[in-house]
Amino acid sequence: MRLHGKTAVVTGGGSGFGAGIAAAFAREGAGVAVVDVDGKAADSIAEVVGGVGYRCDVTNFAQVKAMIADVEGAFGGIDIYVNNAGITHPRGPLEDVTESDFDRVFNVNAKAVYLSAREIVPRMKARGAGAILNIASTAGVSPRAGLNWYNASKGWMITATKTMAVELAMHGIRVNAINPVAGETPLLPSFMGEDTPEMRKAFLATIPMGRFSTPDDIGAAAVFLCSDEAALVTGVAMEVDGGRCL
Repeated sequence: MRLHGKTAVVTGGGSGFGAGIAAAFAREGAGVAVVDVDGKAADSIAEVVGGVGYRCDVTNFAQVKAMIADVEGAFGGIDIYVNNAGITHPRGPLEDVTESDFDRVFNVNAKAVYLSAREIVPRMKARGAGAILNIASTAGVSPRAGLNWYNASKGWMITATKTMAVELAMHGIRVNAINPVAGETPLLPSFMGEDTPEMRKAFLATIPMGRFSTPDDIGAAAVFLCSDEAALVTGVAMEVDGGRCL
C-alpha cells in the first residue's frame, strides 16, 4: 500500500504500459483516473482496477483542462500525474515521414507534456507536493534507425523531465521519467516495421536479457518513482530495458 491515500492520473491508460501502471498503482492503494483518447478502453481498464475512466485527447488543451478539473473534483486532489500517452510514426527513412505524422508524434509525445504541466503544476505548487512521471523510451538514449522523429520526441521528453525537475524541486514537486525498452504493447509492430518471428528475433538480439518489457515491469518502476520511497529522487530517466542501453 505504498500509494495509499494518493490520487493518480495515467494518460494512455487504456492499454499497454498505461494499463500496467494503472493496475500497479491501484494494487498499491491509489485512486486511479484512467485517461485515454479511447473512452471505452479507459472505462474498461478503470473497471478492472477500481478506478474512474476519462476520455481525453491529451493534445487538446481544453480537454486536458476539463479532465484535470473533473479528476480533482472527484478525488479531492491529484498527487501523481503520469504522461504515458505516446505514439510513433511508420518505420522508414527520416525524409519519408509525412508532415502530418511528424506533427502527430510531437503533439502526443511532447506538446501533451507541456499542456498537462500548465494545469497540473500550479495545483501541485499550491499543495507543496506532487510527482510527475513521463514515460520516455530507450529510443531517446540509444536511437534505432528508421524511427528518427520518434527517437527525437523521446529525447525531448528526457530533457523536459530534467529541466522540469530542476525548476520544480523547490516547490516539493518531483519529476522523473522511465525509459522502457520495446514491449508487448500495441506500438510494437510499428517499432519493428512488421511483426514476424524473424523481426522479433532480430529485435530481441539487441536486448542483453533477451526479452521485451511488459506492462508489469513498467508498472513496478512507476510505483517506486511515484512513492515516498523515492522522496529524494528527481530528474532521473530510469532505464527499464534489460540492458539495451549498456
